[in-house]
Amino acid sequence: MVKSNVRQLPLKLRGGGKTDVRAQFAALCWRVKNDQVQICLITSRTRKRWIIPKGWPMHKQTPANTAATEAFEEAGVQGEAIDVCLGVYNYSKPSKLDNAPIITMVYPVHVTHVHSEWPEKHQRQRKWFSIKKAAKKLSEPALKQIVLNFKPKKVTR
Repeated sequence: MVKSNVRQLPLKLRGGGKTDVRAQFAALCWRVKNDQVQICLITSRTRKRWIIPKGWPMHKQTPANTAATEAFEEAGVQGEAIDVCLGVYNYSKPSKLDNAPIITMVYPVHVTHVHSEWPEKHQRQRKWFSIKKAAKKLSEPALKQIVLNFKPKKVTR
């Protein structure tokens, strides 16, 4: 991956005065089709917004491997997870028990296989977008910037 000189957007932690922060790891799943980089987005389960696969830390797994596991479970894609954080964004996930802000670290996953069946197939939609279209579909400003600034080191078929 190419290191970028782009500044990280400020993180706004909205937790109602709480200081607890939770962490997740996300997968920026990408492939090359017709010489164009494509990004895989999925819909969230409840609000059906376009998002990238993400999940909580997993015991004895690196952040990149956790992101790759989530990519398979949520989007049905597998590939090479790169252990380089592309950036960080945050959001709040309201729940009855906790409204702590969630810091999400994004790791690239170069997709080499797209499954027709996967664990969350019936809960989510999966779709491939150009980098610009993917960024427009996302809600979080910092995640949009991560996607817009994403440039694979080596584009191969």
